[in-house]
Amino acid sequence: MGKILITGSSGQLGSYLIENIPESIGVDLKASQYTQLVWDLRKNPEEILRNYEIDTIIHAAAQVSVVKSVEVPKFDAENNIMGTINLLEYARKHDVEHFIYISSAAVYGEPKYLPIDEEHPTEPESPYGLSKLTGEKYALLYHKLYGIKVASVRPFNIFSPRQDPQNPYSGVISIFVERAKKGLSLIIYGDGEQTRDFVNKEDVVQLIKLVIEKEATGIYNCATGKETSINELARIIKELSQKSIEIIHDRPRKGDIRRSYASIEKAKKLGYWPKTNLREDIKYYFF
Repeated sequence: MGKILITGSSGQLGSYLIENIPESIGVDLKASQYTQLVWDLRKNPEEILRNYEIDTIIHAAAQVSVVKSVEVPKFDAENNIMGTINLLEYARKHDVEHFIYISSAAVYGEPKYLPIDEEHPTEPESPYGLSKLTGEKYALLYHKLYGIKVASVRPFNIFSPRQDPQNPYSGVISIFVERAKKGLSLIIYGDGEQTRDFVNKEDVVQLIKLVIEKEATGIYNCATGKETSINELARIIKELSQKSIEIIHDRPRKGDIRRSYASIEKAKKLGYWPKTNLREDIKYYFF
């Protein structure tokens, strides 16, 4: 029986996938306890995989910063598009049965309607969103041309204890928590009524495991189907910190999406049922 290759195994999602999926092999640019193979996917992976029989690839490796993608779009494309093509070529040549592409809700851009389903127009507003959509389209084309089973999972706002609050590109939850623990004010850009669909790492792993188990193909949103305002998030974290910290509103950020939450009806047909409880999860993960 072949192995499951998980790319981006030192990252937030990849590391949890390694822990939860038996018979998996981790590959990443960075060495870590979750990574057996250190490799740059911008190069042909044949060399490092020659001794392995791979029947499933979960492609979670990516340049994930929207800000960096705007600053250096070529770097973003080299990682997210060329890295994906290199893996797809390996899958085609070595008869890999199932290719699971970890996409992003960034492919949708500004919502035209809510909740956002998988048929929603894809009009990304950053090079990152565009590169993730391009990688996804390449993967789905390889399904059509070469018969590789391809599924694309589009997570919304993932959170977990492995988010790095020191990283300026990290998620709002880890940034708020880190500031709250230090007794610092929580800074909200704009009026705070913008909403997001926050999904914990267990639910993302749950859906990916269902996709493997069901040998599913096609596109699946991974979220909770619920929207939470940034104001509400800040109030929850302030309360959990048990500190008298301020919540400050600053100027809105240009291009900030106003409201976002997903339809998860398609994922539910695979047996997916989100267990995310924002307050309890943040309390358990961070406090």
